[in-house]
Amino acid sequence: MTNPTSTTPASPAPSGTRAGRREWTALGVLMLPLLLVSMDVSVLYFAIPSISADLEPSGTQQLWIFDIYGFVLAGLLMTMGSLGDRVGRRRLLLFGAAAFGAASLVAAYADSAETLIAARAVLGIGGATLMPSTMAIVRTMFTDPGQRAKAIGLWSGVMTGGIALGSVLSGVLVQYFWWGSVFLVNLPAMALLLVLGPFLLPESKNPEPGRFDLLSVPLSMAAVLPVIYGLKEIPSEGWHLEYVLSVAVGLVFAALFVHRQRTTASPLISPALFRGRGFAPAVVLNLIAALAMMGSAFFTTQYLQSVLGKSAMEAALWSLLPSVLIGVAAPVAAVLVQRGVNRATVVAAGFAVAAAGYGLLALAGTDSLWLVLAGAGVLASGIVTVMSQMTDLGLSSAPVEKAGAASSLLETGQEFGGALGMAALGSIGTAVYRHDIPAGAPDAARETLGGALAVAGQLPGRAGDALAAAAREAFTSGMQAAAVAGALILVAAGVLAALTLRSVRVRDDIEAVQREEAHV
Repeated sequence: MTNPTSTTPASPAPSGTRAGRREWTALGVLMLPLLLVSMDVSVLYFAIPSISADLEPSGTQQLWIFDIYGFVLAGLLMTMGSLGDRVGRRRLLLFGAAAFGAASLVAAYADSAETLIAARAVLGIGGATLMPSTMAIVRTMFTDPGQRAKAIGLWSGVMTGGIALGSVLSGVLVQYFWWGSVFLVNLPAMALLLVLGPFLLPESKNPEPGRFDLLSVPLSMAAVLPVIYGLKEIPSEGWHLEYVLSVAVGLVFAALFVHRQRTTASPLISPALFRGRGFAPAVVLNLIAALAMMGSAFFTTQYLQSVLGKSAMEAALWSLLPSVLIGVAAPVAAVLVQRGVNRATVVAAGFAVAAAGYGLLALAGTDSLWLVLAGAGVLASGIVTVMSQMTDLGLSSAPVEKAGAASSLLETGQEFGGALGMAALGSIGTAVYRHDIPAGAPDAARETLGGALAVAGQLPGRAGDALAAAAREAFTSGMQAAAVAGALILVAAGVLAALTLRSVRVRDDIEAVQREEAHV
């Protein structure tokens, strides 16, 4: 065990060495920036009205203030994961922390929409370095399988919980301070990482990385960004030609990116990672889990606000309750696997639990607060069980020198899955809503529940009440239909997990990847 009081930089632990106090302390330091990176996805939910009043952005600028962070983050994950393998994960992590902190300071005091958009873009760059680097460093520090499973379970719980916490934190800060405070909270955590990181975190990288393939960088971004953009717009805007074309263009570039990785001597993402039996199922099942999580969030957030009539702050506080189960699910799953329960069984059970959560959502009416919260909590606990186990499997199946690339692929898959869940399940819900809304309703009311409630507020007396009630019923019917579809997807995913993970042996997967790379 490493001396926790030493001031010399830590070194990677030999394989199988149990982590000590220093490594667990380092994990705690890593969790802070990870929490903030995940919170930045939702931290503007309550701040945007104040930002709009202060900076007066156009409609397009307001959309970019919201979306630029997620787009840059998703587009650069694979690049930054591979770069960390080459230049050193700790070095890249500290660079990202400095960039994230500096961009947070600029964003907090931005005096124009353009400045805020640029700062949010740099935040996305910093986030893209932090996420795969933290996961890869966890893989390096925790070489004992049981300890690594616990550490990754904590990583998954913090990542998922941060998204829920971000909206609540922004509401509290904006209520008592000014909108820039939602960015200033990033500074202490990043400063702590910059001070303690060089002493607590081990440096590690691929000893034979090869040259960095610059052409793969724009190809990867061209593959990811159009698909994410199209899938995110389809649920609210419909299957318009421009969004379908955006997804199609992204898929064409994805094919070109894959071809480049298969033919170049030094790929950004080694295709050999997928030769092992464990890594590919981990990426696919992780993607499906993200699909289910974000697909449900698309409905539950609207349900709390527009169907039950909660304020934005009330809805955010209520939405924290399902997060309580998240903190229990991943550690329990890790303990079960350590005690000899087959991973395939644990993951299939996680999908079954998540499907049961969707089943509860399918039973919800227009006044079912506790049922919806219970469904969301059960769903989240099942999904985090799957994600923690698949992250552990994906990282364990890859050689440690490829940990950055492996983690970036897992996280990019999650981004795709989340966007796909919103598009697929959101489209089902929207189709049912438009079918069930009264035929004579105005066009704005037929598009979205929010539009219907706005129209209803302008109608006199019973006419407005009747339209609002019909719209809430239609939305709830759409949520029920999407929940049934989500449950079926998760049941199928559980069967897939049972079949594909039953005979996976991590050591065999690592050796298969190493043989493939040696052959290439």
